[in-house]
Amino acid sequence: MKTFIAELEEHQAMIAKLANCTAVIEVASELLTHTLRQGGKILLCGNGGSAADCQHIAAEFVVRYEKKRQAMAAIALTTDSSILTAHANDFDFETVFSRQVEALGNDKDCLIAISTSGTSKNILKAVDAARSKGMAVIGLTGGEGGELSKQATVSVIVPSAVTARIQEAHILIGHWWCGAIEEALSVSHNA
Repeated sequence: MKTFIAELEEHQAMIAKLANCTAVIEVASELLTHTLRQGGKILLCGNGGSAADCQHIAAEFVVRYEKKRQAMAAIALTTDSSILTAHANDFDFETVFSRQVEALGNDKDCLIAISTSGTSKNILKAVDAARSKGMAVIGLTGGEGGELSKQATVSVIVPSAVTARIQEAHILIGHWWCGAIEEALSVSHNA
């Protein structure tokens, strides 16, 4: 069994490697800021732990991260149990997110598509739906990036093949985006 110290050291080593991703993480932040400034909204989708990350990040945008400010438009496509179960029952799970993108998305919006492998079929179908509506897409992935990294407008590929480490990095990146966007939008509102 791996000790907690070994797990912590693995986490710290991977987080340190994120410094190599700084430029693309900042580009994604600028894209999200632009989306919100132009009156668009952020849609998020992912499976399992990534679904939880979608909900977490959407809550930070809508409610607040560190500052009291106006709400920012963000919707986790992972949360409506009636839509999720009706769609999975009446159609299939591969289109559970793309259907919601079709219903809710427009060309001012941005989709944050999260897949640690970059190969989740329902995430890739959501990306296709977003692109067909003229939406920007930010891919959050890991390992080699999979197909998601090729299809997204901006791809953040966490330099790890371990799912837990990738998810830890994704939430760190999401938190940084929330803080950076809060700062950018509060500066523009006060200017």
